[in-house]
Amino acid sequence: MSAYSDLMAFVRETEALKQIQGRLGWDQETVMPSGAAAQRAEEMAALDKVIHARCVAPQLADWLEAADAEDAVAESQLYQIRRAYDRAMKVPVELSAEITRVTSLSQGIWAEARADDDFSAFSDSFEEVLNLQRQQASALAGSDGDLYDALLEDYEPGATGDSFAAMFDEMRPRLVALRESVLSSGRESPALEGHFDETAQLALSEACARAFGYDFSHGRIDKAVHPFSSGSGLDSRITTRTDPSDPFGCLYSTIHEVGHSRYEQSVSRDYLLTPIGRGVSMGVHESQSRFYENQLGRSRAFTGWLFGQCREAFGDIGVSSEGEFYAAVNNVRTGFIRTEADEVHYNLHILLRFDLERALIAGDLEVRDLEAAWNERFEADFGLAVDRPSNGVLQDVHWPVGLFGYFPTYSLGNLYAGCLFEAMRLEVPNWENALARGDATPATEWLRTRLQCHGARRGPRETIEHAVAGQISAEPFLAYLEEKFSGLYAL
Repeated sequence: MSAYSDLMAFVRETEALKQIQGRLGWDQETVMPSGAAAQRAEEMAALDKVIHARCVAPQLADWLEAADAEDAVAESQLYQIRRAYDRAMKVPVELSAEITRVTSLSQGIWAEARADDDFSAFSDSFEEVLNLQRQQASALAGSDGDLYDALLEDYEPGATGDSFAAMFDEMRPRLVALRESVLSSGRESPALEGHFDETAQLALSEACARAFGYDFSHGRIDKAVHPFSSGSGLDSRITTRTDPSDPFGCLYSTIHEVGHSRYEQSVSRDYLLTPIGRGVSMGVHESQSRFYENQLGRSRAFTGWLFGQCREAFGDIGVSSEGEFYAAVNNVRTGFIRTEADEVHYNLHILLRFDLERALIAGDLEVRDLEAAWNERFEADFGLAVDRPSNGVLQDVHWPVGLFGYFPTYSLGNLYAGCLFEAMRLEVPNWENALARGDATPATEWLRTRLQCHGARRGPRETIEHAVAGQISAEPFLAYLEEKFSGLYAL
């Protein structure tokens, strides 16, 4: 056995344990009894200690020093292992386990506070989460590093707070101008009306998942408070949610999460349970989910098919034509909820969260002032006064579970998706015809072969540049939005 073979055998076992930990998290958010939360937190912390010990095992350094990369795949594996080892060595095992324990508990506390619309019921728990995240950031950043940048590395390697700020500075003026043009156009989009049975919603969400190629032999759909995807390789699961007054939340949450899960299902099986056997970053991951949800799922071609499916599932839905349905799906309106936001408003929701979480980690904003800061910023940006915490600071699960640095990757994913869509349209001429029949295969197969199958072989930007055979910029995404909504609102 070579040093590289020994190293990979050890790492595969560690990756398997991480999958088990992820499965415990999935169970907690879907079917775990509510009274089991305290015990689950201890179970998660215990497993985290085992995983962390393996991530900093002394033999890893010896193997990494002795291992030779015989090809490009091995070189990528070694890069990812070294990177993970270096980061794990900076975080004390007890801190890592405590973060896992506290965020496991915090998630349940947040869910109850959200249901009760009571931020004060969550603030003490969130204070604990934030303090632990600051400690982790400090350990990762060292004496002269930026705390927020240190956390960003977990989600988008190579990105910084300043690089994200520059991206938002570039995008914001045209997004705001487009929003103002749409809202002042005088056009009113139709809206769905009726009661939408939950069973029918879930059945239709499954049909949408199948239309986008989701492999149910290696996945499943369940319900959760906040939709998410979990797992990779041969077991990649998703969740969705339902609202009897609005089926779009269920259908488009499903399509979004299918985008994440199809990425994981499509990575080459040769990389199973290895560091490159998963998505390379959250920005690239979000490019897949946003591409599935928006460029494909909200296209005129797909909504034409979905209109017929909704009429069949629900009967009279308040709109009578494919054109009206397309307009309803893409209705631009100012609203509180990020996950329900139209494409024009969405990135403005992300910018708010990015600025607030950056201030929280830096210590410029404290938990006791967060709700007021959120409400003030939201009213300034959107012109609406937040009416309750579940429509404001309590709407997202990310901060309760310690995901600081995740939010800006949604907007980066939108930017990447714009580049991918521009390239795909040039190379796949029949994508709309197939999508109009409820078959996303031409588009999703292009994504699979150009991007998804490669997993983390390359860095995030290199992954997108390889897929589009060109450079990355915000222009394709902004042009896509302007073209689409200028047509919808006769601008």
